[in-house]
Amino acid sequence: MTLGRLDNEVFFKKAFTDEIVFKAFVRDIIGIEVNPDKIETEKAFQPKLGNINFKYDIFAEDSQKRIVVEIQKVEYDHNFDRFLHYHLQAITEQQRSSEDYTVEKTVYTIVLMTAPYKINAKTREFYHDEVLISNLNPKNLKGIERKIFNHELIYLNPNYKGQDTPTNYRDWLDLIYESIHHPENPNLNTENEGIRRASEIVSYENITPEEWEEAKIEASKRQVIKLEREAGNEEKAVEIAMKAIAKNFDNETIADLTGLSPEQIEELRKPKTFPPK
Repeated sequence: MTLGRLDNEVFFKKAFTDEIVFKAFVRDIIGIEVNPDKIETEKAFQPKLGNINFKYDIFAEDSQKRIVVEIQKVEYDHNFDRFLHYHLQAITEQQRSSEDYTVEKTVYTIVLMTAPYKINAKTREFYHDEVLISNLNPKNLKGIERKIFNHELIYLNPNYKGQDTPTNYRDWLDLIYESIHHPENPNLNTENEGIRRASEIVSYENITPEEWEEAKIEASKRQVIKLEREAGNEEKAVEIAMKAIAKNFDNETIADLTGLSPEQIEELRKPKTFPPK
């Protein structure tokens, strides 16, 4: 079995909008059973909240249990703040139809990151976590959590394989990772119904010519975006390096700040000469 890469938007949505896959994924990652009324892609609230044009990759609601589950897939923009905004919008949007401040629907946001984390811009820390879970519950001064809210924001990144990651997470992390790095011979736990179903859905024999064409277009768009971001990042790195050179920072410090190589920094240190007019 050869798989379509799940870092491609077309194959990702093809797999995770399937009801069997979606329900199994939510059951394993969040630990709850859901029966979504419908599973939507590119979901946007109208009118929008604030100045950000939010669109959820996959969005589903279970009206009986008052649960909202949204899934975001990302391969090049590792901005934790961005997904905090997505998570909070799905919570605050409910206020439009509420007569008081009660938030009746529990919101779970799952972010699948298909590339390694970048250094955190705020803390300068580099994270190596497969699973990160955040909730809004307060703690008292003794550190005891009070379960007032059940909302959860969950980050999954299969690029940092942990020895102690439970099977319920491992199966799905392996599905993502193997589809990207070993699509022709994936090592998957097909005993898991959801994994087996997802792998069948995105296997080559089940992908239509129209889906292949759409996937190629999507991959081309992603490559253009990646190149644009890399060019912008390098330009910014050079700007920071020049300011650091002017302040007599050493090469090692500048390399840590910018990610530039010592050779690139030495080149920037050379005085610029211009031909005579």
